Amino acid sequence: MEEKITILKEWIENSNNIVFFGGAGVSTESGIPDFRSVDGLYNQKYDYPPETILSHTFFWRKTEEFYRFYRDKMIIDNVKPNAAHLKLAEWEEQGKLKAVITQNIDGLHQLAGSKEVMELHGSVHRNYCDKCHAFYGIDAITGCEGVPRCPACGGVIKPDVVLYEEGLDDTTISKSIQYIANADILIIGGTSLAVWPAAGLIDYYRGDKLVLINKSQTQRETRANLVIEGKIGEVMSRL
Repeated sequence: MEEKITILKEWIENSNNIVFFGGAGVSTESGIPDFRSVDGLYNQKYDYPPETILSHTFFWRKTEEFYRFYRDKMIIDNVKPNAAHLKLAEWEEQGKLKAVITQNIDGLHQLAGSKEVMELHGSVHRNYCDKCHAFYGIDAITGCEGVPRCPACGGVIKPDVVLYEEGLDDTTISKSIQYIANADILIIGGTSLAVWPAAGLIDYYRGDKLVLINKSQTQRETRANLVIEGKIGEVMSRL
């Protein structure tokens, strides 16, 4: 690993056009469980599978049950950015990193100081009334029980997160593609690259410095120019 860390350090030192693409593994070191690991949400027992609960159909058919799960498992209190989040914010401030593209909805990149963050799957910190489209912060969800409703019109307040059966935001996708296509270095970390269409975005990368950092093997390692197996926070803290 030492040799690979040295190579990546050299690449980073000589670049001012880095793009980072990250998944759930970026936040696990902050105490947020991922979905597909042994201890992840997909391996826990509920009345319905998490994939079913976190779907557009379930949200509207069983809204109260959706929110019981959502408050319990998708909103984690008192979490802080880890070394990976902080390093990325540092690179952006130095002018090296152009954007963070994330599948996460926790807002930890922004909390660490990153400004150009493409949130492919939305954010728990943004919520909207389904009727009048009034905006609400996370307190509108955590500060009540049952189904949160808009004080102005009585509509259901829905998290601005992409549920199963819903499409990704076109503007976010377009900007992400542009960043990836123009990147000198594309670092992919903390993701199994199993969630589509987000995982397909890396196919737009045209450079020769594609870096994969993950604690287990991913589906696209044959395409990578550099593969580092390890926890993303531990690796990033050494760069």
